[in-house]
Amino acid sequence: MEHGILSAIVWTPFLGALVLLLMPTRNENVLRWSAFVLSLVPLLLSLRMLQLFDPAVGSLQLSENAAWMPSLGVNYALGVDGFSLWLILVTTLLLPIILVSGWHDIDKRLKEFLFFMLLLEWGMLGALCATDLFLFFTFWELMLFPMAFVIGVWGGPRRRYAAIKFVLYTMAGSALMMVAMVYVVLRQAAATGKLSFDIVSLYGTPLTYAEQLACFAAFAIAFMIKVPMVPLHTWLPDAHTEAPTGGSVDLAGVLLKMGAYGFLRFALPMFPAAAQDAFPWIMLLAVVGILYGAMVAFPQPDMKRLVAYSSVSHMGFVMLGLYAFNTIGITGSVLQMVNHGLSTGALFILVGYVYHRRHTRQISEYGGLWGIVPVFSALLLVVTFSSVSLPGTNGFVGEFLILLGAFRAHPWAGSIATIGVVLGAGYMLTMFQRVIFGPVTNEENRALHDLNAREVWALVPIIALIFWIGLYPNPFLRRIEPTTRVLLERLRAAGATRHLADEDRRVSPTAAAAALGASPAHAAEPAHPAEPAHAAGGAHP
Repeated sequence: MEHGILSAIVWTPFLGALVLLLMPTRNENVLRWSAFVLSLVPLLLSLRMLQLFDPAVGSLQLSENAAWMPSLGVNYALGVDGFSLWLILVTTLLLPIILVSGWHDIDKRLKEFLFFMLLLEWGMLGALCATDLFLFFTFWELMLFPMAFVIGVWGGPRRRYAAIKFVLYTMAGSALMMVAMVYVVLRQAAATGKLSFDIVSLYGTPLTYAEQLACFAAFAIAFMIKVPMVPLHTWLPDAHTEAPTGGSVDLAGVLLKMGAYGFLRFALPMFPAAAQDAFPWIMLLAVVGILYGAMVAFPQPDMKRLVAYSSVSHMGFVMLGLYAFNTIGITGSVLQMVNHGLSTGALFILVGYVYHRRHTRQISEYGGLWGIVPVFSALLLVVTFSSVSLPGTNGFVGEFLILLGAFRAHPWAGSIATIGVVLGAGYMLTMFQRVIFGPVTNEENRALHDLNAREVWALVPIIALIFWIGLYPNPFLRRIEPTTRVLLERLRAAGATRHLADEDRRVSPTAAAAALGASPAHAAEPAHPAEPAHAAGGAHP
């Protein structure tokens, strides 16, 4: 099992989807229980993967490699490192939570819905585990269609518009990435005489600066759409608003992270000189996204749409940390991907709970819920605090590290982004105050019933992780940091050092976390991984 653990994680959702497809539809409870049990299998396997993962190693681990299309240089290659480890775990955790929390949400074509949710998990896990560029692209495209069906069939009144918009945006970016991917592989083949889609070997592709710039732009646009970054974000509010609760949770929890993950895995190490020169534009768009998402979230009358725009702002922080080009910023960025998936996923679940009771998401329809549904109100308070980065919650650790990294590398960006923290607290706490406190403004709310045991237990794992990461983040940071250092060493070896902080080696994210009051265990900065840097060609002329 140790050798094939990643294949088992990737393919069990696909096999589970096939099992569901063959089951009769007459007993919906059997379908629900079957899907839930099947969704637990990849979660348990991912916990075994975590046990096997060596936190001191920054290179790819648990690798699998088999010939797939040898004449084209395509292999079935899987691996995991600090960038993908926690995203895999979040992906496998969220589906059981989605199924339990929304046990009775879907009342039509249930079997098909469960089938597409398992297929979506299969695509996301495949993309996170793939270490062959062709295999990654295959799973990247496979993620698209299950989500489009989930939005287009089980979504709200404008579901078809939202699904088509999501597909068009994503496919436009994919087309650009495919052209650049083929070009890079052919350039590598011309230099080595061998076709290969192996991502580590592609890091050393000899490209001129102009070639790097063009290819980086193609990859970056595809990933910016998925993040999404302003101005390529307009598909997201519609997709979130129209998607059913389960679709919104997966969209926020994992799909948005694929863009930032793509930057870390491909755009930065494959095209280091171009990535460095794109610094002012990416940083500008990240800061604009932070402020724009926060300001547009303020006046939203729909709770779900407000949370959707908050994702634009939060993902701006992720990109800010990524482009800080230091260990603290990038490590914080990866941790914040996990944090955002947990807190925003929980927000969508809680909004879904109240929507299925009142059939409205309008903030003005609520008020005074604290005395009516106290358990719901208390859970919403905890998740809101996580979203606004209250100390002691997971969001604080991630944003603190991102801002610390940004201040050390680019003080102007860190200073402006701090305004986004204040704005984020403003719109989230305003929404909470209007929905939970004050007088009961609508008599229909008095008939609301509080969360049942199933609904509460569905959120317990997320609440536990919110406080675990917030109070003791070192187990998470220690597994991300070595991979961050490997990436930075690759950039240094490629000569792309103009925006790399010289003092980066002196302060580690685990030491910074210890300074926050977290347990100092394992806070010592790990030794640099021994993996040799794979230099990418094409230094700036």
